[in-house]
Amino acid sequence: MRVRVDEARCCGAGQCVLLAPEVFDQRDADGVVALLTPEPAPPHHRAAREAAAVCPTSAITVDESGDTGGDGAGDGNRGGNRDDGQDG
Repeated sequence: MRVRVDEARCCGAGQCVLLAPEVFDQRDADGVVALLTPEPAPPHHRAAREAAAVCPTSAITVDESGDTGGDGAGDGNRGGNRDDGQDG
């Protein structure tokens, strides 16, 4: 799993930090997302997917190319980055 964030799209809602504090933080100055680890450990995959799914501006992208999910959830891409053209 690889996580990417688009800081320009982030509105600072902070849901990602609440759901996956091991993966995301917020900058003190403006509340914009800060990615702590672009390749989270398997135990954090589910939380990273949830964070991408609930991001109000779709600023988080999860790429699971060749990944089985690591936690048995292997449900594909989230956060508006699905290959079938449908949002997460």
